[in-house]
Amino acid sequence: MAAAAADVQAFPFQIPTEKTLMTSDDALDQFRHIARERAFGRHVGSDRLIQAGLDALTAGVESPSVAMLAGLLRSEEPDAPELFDQVLEELGLLFHPPADRRAAKWAMAYWTAGQIADGSLDPTAGTHLIWADIAHDLGYPEELEPLVHCAHNLDGWEESWGVSVEELNGEAVEAAKQFLRGHLIWHHSHLEKPSGKATLPLHDR
Repeated sequence: MAAAAADVQAFPFQIPTEKTLMTSDDALDQFRHIARERAFGRHVGSDRLIQAGLDALTAGVESPSVAMLAGLLRSEEPDAPELFDQVLEELGLLFHPPADRRAAKWAMAYWTAGQIADGSLDPTAGTHLIWADIAHDLGYPEELEPLVHCAHNLDGWEESWGVSVEELNGEAVEAAKQFLRGHLIWHHSHLEKPSGKATLPLHDR
């Protein structure tokens, strides 16, 4: 089954290959990505944090603590999370999700869908995450139904279905784009009322 593939390389951030040297912008994007993973409660190993520091140092990112993060030895790995946060603060990349738990889950849903839509997150892993970690906690709202449906299909896919995994992945990407589109449409039509006050959607209240 496809579930094994999704469990749980939750956010396999796609960094440039050896043939494509990482730029400073790539390194900063990697910092932002990992910052959100951690903020949304995903486990990120110290080895990834140190590698992100090493990538940033190699790419020429300037921050007092980048070299310290990149130079940590295996025995010093427990220091990586604190140093990583220090780097984020120095670079102005700290990310704090909404304090309200439901609002934070919706923010995570939008971010995860964005990763699926732009190709930086495998659709199987992404829809599985939305199904198991987000929709479940939100009581399976209607807005996430198409993505949950895609997760079920990808999780239980069998060759006898007569549809390829690639097609199901394509459906998941389209479902993610539709979900994001709906969010943008809501913002454009509701955030600015004649009174000048924003009206939050029910799930964000």
